[in-house]
Amino acid sequence: MTQVADASVVASSLLNIDGDQEWADAALAAGAIVVRQLLQVGAANTIRRAVAHRAVPAEIGAAALADLIRLPIRESVPFIAIAERAWELRSTVTMCDAAYIAVAEMYDCRFATLDRRLARATGPRCEIITPPDR
Repeated sequence: MTQVADASVVASSLLNIDGDQEWADAALAAGAIVVRQLLQVGAANTIRRAVAHRAVPAEIGAAALADLIRLPIRESVPFIAIAERAWELRSTVTMCDAAYIAVAEMYDCRFATLDRRLARATGPRCEIITPPDR
């Protein structure tokens, strides 16, 4: 199975700073990962922020970055390939979120995110999965 995961899922899997690591690990292990361009930058920024806010020590952040670099991503889709569909979604989701959704629609696969609000958005034509409510 192919799937799209956003930076929140990847960062949660690497750091467990939000309590959703087990769900994120399972989501990432469920199939080949396809992402939008710059996913790794977004995840790396989340790691940087966790270190800067002392949520995790710098050594843990460095290890998470190393794991991010080794993350088995099948394909990173350039924005130009999904820009028009992402723009069509602009009235209900941010362009960053729309880019992930457009990739999932392109591959006719599900999209994993920690953003429960995003799962309720109108307009996406892909399955959006989130962790169960706590």
